[in-house]
Amino acid sequence: MMLGVLTVVFGELPLDQALERLAALGVKAVELGSGGYPGDAHCKPDELLADPGAARRLRDAVESRGMKISALSCHGNPLHPDPWLADAAHAAWVKTARLAETLEVPVINTFSGCPGDTPGALIPNWITCAWPLEYGEVLRWQWEERAIPYWGEQCELARAHGVKIALEMHPGFLVYNPETLLRLRAATGSELGANFDPSHLFWQGIEPVTAIRRLGDHDAIFNVHAKDAYVDPDNVRANGNLDPKPYTQVRDRAWTFRTVGFGHGETTWRDIVSALRVAGYDGAISVEHEDILLSRDEGLNRAIELLQRLVPETPPDTPWWT
Repeated sequence: MMLGVLTVVFGELPLDQALERLAALGVKAVELGSGGYPGDAHCKPDELLADPGAARRLRDAVESRGMKISALSCHGNPLHPDPWLADAAHAAWVKTARLAETLEVPVINTFSGCPGDTPGALIPNWITCAWPLEYGEVLRWQWEERAIPYWGEQCELARAHGVKIALEMHPGFLVYNPETLLRLRAATGSELGANFDPSHLFWQGIEPVTAIRRLGDHDAIFNVHAKDAYVDPDNVRANGNLDPKPYTQVRDRAWTFRTVGFGHGETTWRDIVSALRVAGYDGAISVEHEDILLSRDEGLNRAIELLQRLVPETPPDTPWWT
């Protein structure tokens, strides 16, 4: 495995400066935003596709510092009922797929997206309840008429470009847990798998090690984000886990994104890393910093310090003792 970082945390810096800082921290892989919600500060597909020399220079800038590009990220909502937003997300994904082939990057991270509730809808509608019964009809329409046809076509596109689609399981979108991820994969293609981010699972009450086992049984983990979440037991007991309050209202929220080790201890993260190895995962574990209580530098440094003790860098030996 490789310890990596999603460079969006240094989006205000030129790429060379961001890479220098990460190399100094001992990082071995970088994940670059290429559009959508992560932005494209360090990786602009239009420019790189138009100039093969620029693409080579980008790759050389990373590799000359002893790192590799582990993934490109263009998280968006290609199923959005607003055609302009859906088209923008789709265009970012298609360009990223072409660029990933050029850069020889194996994985693209994104979201499954969420449609509206009818063909004429204006905003997405995330269904979380089986009753009243019309919710079930809406959910069926979202999957059968929108998600499965779209992602079936995108699996063909991914196959043509030699890349894998890693969907981040995120509430608010159709794929938000292992069950929905595997449902979409079964209906579309093996090119589609998970960008495994424990932070979104912790606050849903999902045990990450169990989720890794479920996904690992299908060889469906393509990328891993290292991000933690603190679940406030008092607020959850009062109001449950679902919480739309602003992230700044830390004291009142049910949960808050935290730096690795600040939501769950080192033992939990050791178990996660070990489960990933059992599942056969051997890619990047990419730190994503979204901790409102720690600065970018301090949060990133502390996450890297902890993970450097945990992430195995060499294959295991054969069991010589048996």
